[in-house]
Amino acid sequence: WSLPNAERYALQYADGRQTYITESNRGEIKNGSILQLTTSPDQEAERLYSGIQSNNSDVKTDSLKKLASLSQDVTFAQEFINRNGLKQIFYIVEEGNDTGEMLAHTLKAFMELMEHDFVSWETLSAAFIKKIVSYVNMNAVDASVQQISLSILENMVPTSRLLFDLVKKEVTLDRLLTHLQVTNAQLQLKAMALLIALLLAATDAERRDIMDYLREKNIRQFIHKNIIHSSEPLGDEMAHYLYVLQSVSLNLCERRMRTSMDPYSQEQRELLQSLRQTAFESESEAPASNFSTERRRSLCAKEFRKLGFMNNSNPADDLRRAPPGLLALDNMVYFSRHTPNAYSRFVLENSSREDKHECPFARSSIQLTLILCEILHVGEPCSETAQAFYPMFFGQDHFFEELFCICIQLVNKTWKEMRATQEDFDKVLQVVREQITRTLSLKPTSLELFKTRVNALNYSEILKLRQTERLHQEETLAVPVLELRERLKPELLELIRQQRLLHLCEGTLFRKISSRRRQDKLWYCRLSPNHKVLHYGDVEEGVHSPPIESLPEKIPVADMKMLLVGKECPHTKEKSSGKQNKDVLELAFSIVYDVEEYCLNFIAPTRYEFCLWTDGLNVLLGKEMTSERTQTDLDVLLSMELKLRLLDLENISIPDTPPPIPKPPSNLNFCYDFHHAEQ
Repeated sequence: WSLPNAERYALQYADGRQTYITESNRGEIKNGSILQLTTSPDQEAERLYSGIQSNNSDVKTDSLKKLASLSQDVTFAQEFINRNGLKQIFYIVEEGNDTGEMLAHTLKAFMELMEHDFVSWETLSAAFIKKIVSYVNMNAVDASVQQISLSILENMVPTSRLLFDLVKKEVTLDRLLTHLQVTNAQLQLKAMALLIALLLAATDAERRDIMDYLREKNIRQFIHKNIIHSSEPLGDEMAHYLYVLQSVSLNLCERRMRTSMDPYSQEQRELLQSLRQTAFESESEAPASNFSTERRRSLCAKEFRKLGFMNNSNPADDLRRAPPGLLALDNMVYFSRHTPNAYSRFVLENSSREDKHECPFARSSIQLTLILCEILHVGEPCSETAQAFYPMFFGQDHFFEELFCICIQLVNKTWKEMRATQEDFDKVLQVVREQITRTLSLKPTSLELFKTRVNALNYSEILKLRQTERLHQEETLAVPVLELRERLKPELLELIRQQRLLHLCEGTLFRKISSRRRQDKLWYCRLSPNHKVLHYGDVEEGVHSPPIESLPEKIPVADMKMLLVGKECPHTKEKSSGKQNKDVLELAFSIVYDVEEYCLNFIAPTRYEFCLWTDGLNVLLGKEMTSERTQTDLDVLLSMELKLRLLDLENISIPDTPPPIPKPPSNLNFCYDFHHAEQ
């Protein structure tokens, strides 16, 4: 166009995120993208740099507002930071007394500029951090300012120990709890995010102190009543934070779980003796003092045997195995002290049964504690994406111990239902594990409800469920049936392909996960109805199914080269392998497209979505569907189709070889001749 001073102009996308076109990203321009001519990033950065220093408050506010939106662009951010723009932002925050709209734009711009990782968080001045902290601690501050301030602190905490200590010292837990108890859901979410960031960055001792303090302040009851059971549905991000809080709480048991019993510890020996005394004190109270040491020892050994310890002369030996270590002892003591009647009934009932049929209390408790630790993932690191928390966890103090009390009584009940002997011990515990996991998968909202459901799921119910599942899995294996299966496969695989493509046409909401655990960026991807183009673009929280027109980016299917999954993806390689989370690896996939071999990176919200998307993309690439979901779907469809086809053959045995075809008859005179009839 022969414009004079061409370097002062640039092209920029007109829709969506208005990114500048540069030499590095010009190859990504798609056919049909609308571009606009605008001033170049360096001119714009220069203009806004002087605009935010203006004495006219309107000009200053407008410049800051524009800065907040343009800072999302990496080219502009680089230009602005090169002009020492951050210093000016620090100055506005440190020297200014404004707490309204202007400040909100300033902090938003700061957050966006920091997102590009050009500048380390550790370079922030103490005065700037103090100011940010003051916005969180003051009451008369606009909610939007407080939200961004909390986000800034949340991002600071994981970057260095120094910043963690500073934030922990300046923002009291009381203040955070005040923000948690507001009605503004966004502010509540950001406060929870900072609390979780502090918990994750803390040492074990600090984490224990924070959790103790939260327990004192009844935070659990508040979450249960006002967040889980609020009228608003729970967002994905809050669900993740509740999962982390649950995980951190349960991991406080880890130390006891990994500690073996010390037979020389007076305190631990007393706990062990208290178990025996609670169960048998009424029987042995009076005469015990008259017995000789030898007699007393043999009486104790007998009572420990009745309690179900394997090594009755030295019961501490049973608790040497870690895990579950001392956690098993804590659980047994909790059960005996908080539900003494149930405890005595368990022990006395089993000590009066025949030798082989008694259910050993101690041995069962040790094994059950281990099972509960495995089911609740005690001692495992928090996942970066999981949202699977148990609502009943927040409905109960001493959740782990109370759950144990319900489940140990379940062991006794199931033992009786199975008429088990000592040899069946592992079998009984296997059934109990199944009862617990099946009931937990129903997400009961309270322990009372869990207790009702788990007791209703008795041994005969488990057998019925197993039988049904077995019947679903088993198919007749006669040769003709296997041949029929093979013949039906192509037709059903085509059906699965169509379903996968339909799912891609509906589209899915994906999350962007950066190295700093920020989970609040969402984008949507869907396939065009003619299966020719993949459309995608950023969307706001709460948008569930945006129309194709609103998604600015597109990739023609013809340009797609290949699909990468798991460790092969570029976005999983970028993250440090030490911290690389297993669940993110399992959900990651990328499309390689264009001659330049660009990548579009995905992290699926669930394993189910991962399977459907990787299958659908493989279909578009003309390859086989490889996910485990394809196999299960094919098995279900084959099983259903076979049952329908074999309905008429009920109770008829199918031979392995087809019956022989009879010889042709010696003459064919029995055929009817139409010609004669017509004449």
